[in-house]
Amino acid sequence: MPDFVESLRDAVRVFESLRIHQHSLTEAARWCTEALQGSGKLLLCGNGGSASEAQHLAGELMGRYKENRRALPAIALAADVAVLTCIGNDYCFNEIFGRQVRALGRTGDVLIVFTTSGNSPNVLDALRTAREMGIRSVAFLGNGGGQAKAISDCPIVIGHGDTARIQEAHQFLMHCLMDQIEAGVAA
Repeated sequence: MPDFVESLRDAVRVFESLRIHQHSLTEAARWCTEALQGSGKLLLCGNGGSASEAQHLAGELMGRYKENRRALPAIALAADVAVLTCIGNDYCFNEIFGRQVRALGRTGDVLIVFTTSGNSPNVLDALRTAREMGIRSVAFLGNGGGQAKAISDCPIVIGHGDTARIQEAHQFLMHCLMDQIEAGVAA
């Protein structure tokens, strides 16, 4: 069992490695800001803890992050249990996000996905659907990025295999993304 100090050292190493994502994160923030300054919205998805990260980001956008500002349109695609179970039951679980992207997404929107493996079939379906529809995509990934790395427009891959470290890094980067979005929409 890893001890506290060992876990802390591992987390610090992961955080120090995040510098390589500065350009990608700035690009993702620019796309999100452009969408939100126009008539676009952000569509967010993930499974399990990654679904919670997507919901967290939706809350920061529609509520507030650091500044009092207008509400920003964002939809966490895992938040509606009735929609998830309807699509999962009538079609299949692999289509729960892609079908919502098809129904709600428009050119000018941005899809943001969270998946620590990069191989979640329903997230991959959402990314493929976004690509077919001309919707930009940002993917917060782990491990080597999985299949999602090749089909997302802006993959941000945390080079670690531990889900906890990946999600901690995703949350930090998500907050950095929010810093840039709030600055951009206020300008």
